[in-house]
Amino acid sequence: MKPGAGQSSVRGGLAALACYLAWGIFPVYWYQLASVDAVELIAHRLFWTMAMTVPLLWWRDGLESVYAAFNSGRIILNHALSGGLLTINWLVFVWAVNNGHVIETSLGYFLVPLVNIALGWSVLREKLRRAQWLAIAFAAAGVAWQLWQLGRLPWIALALAGTFGTYGLLRKRSTLGSLPGLTVETLLLAPLAGAYLMWCTHRGTGALGFAPANIQLLVLTTGIVTATPLLLFAYGARRLRLTTLGLLQYAAPTVQFALGLWFFAEPFSAARAQSFVLIWIGLAIYTGDALRHRSRSLTPRQPTAGAS
Repeated sequence: MKPGAGQSSVRGGLAALACYLAWGIFPVYWYQLASVDAVELIAHRLFWTMAMTVPLLWWRDGLESVYAAFNSGRIILNHALSGGLLTINWLVFVWAVNNGHVIETSLGYFLVPLVNIALGWSVLREKLRRAQWLAIAFAAAGVAWQLWQLGRLPWIALALAGTFGTYGLLRKRSTLGSLPGLTVETLLLAPLAGAYLMWCTHRGTGALGFAPANIQLLVLTTGIVTATPLLLFAYGARRLRLTTLGLLQYAAPTVQFALGLWFFAEPFSAARAQSFVLIWIGLAIYTGDALRHRSRSLTPRQPTAGAS
């Protein structure tokens, strides 16, 4: 081991864990903004995230990659699509939190790793191992169990897992890193977000200028809340093995699940518990298989921007 490598790995682990814990407690933050319309909240999040990431990239001398991206139609189209998916993901998450579905949002992010391998097989034509097929089968059984027992699909969970999984797939096709990529996506969507916010203000329904001072202050922090965990993730990802990151990723939905169950006191029937157990078994199979076949590389892939 190189001198200082162990200490660097510890710092990276703490940064990545802090990132996932921050994503995990996001429901508490968004719940404080329940009085603001979900669409307006996402417009604020897009606009203020852009307002934070552009100066950050300028300070880090990283705007050149953004300029280059706007000269490539292929890159812009890719990030327009990924930005749209990220917006839908954020909107579903915020709406779900503020309408009493925090436990189901956790299910969505538990499903993400399994959705990723399913997308790898269906879109990228990747060959799956038997353990991966078995993991997907358990996840599908968990979803089917909810449909049979409760009479409805967990659409929030499926929407979150599907949009975030597809977002990650599109980001793999981009040459941009996590922060430049998020900057391009928010730059593309900021004009629409800004126009919508101006319309809300014109109608007299906008949070800024009309909501209580504490709500206005929270709205202005949406950019910081979005970008800070991403920076922690990027710092940690450069210093950790992919398998370590893969294990840490379960921290976010675990915290969300605990919050939904005990902080928000959402109902959790036996049928839902059985569904979760099936999906957790699938995750255990997937994780065990990933650990057995973990990459020898010490340099992790550049992360994508976080959802929630």
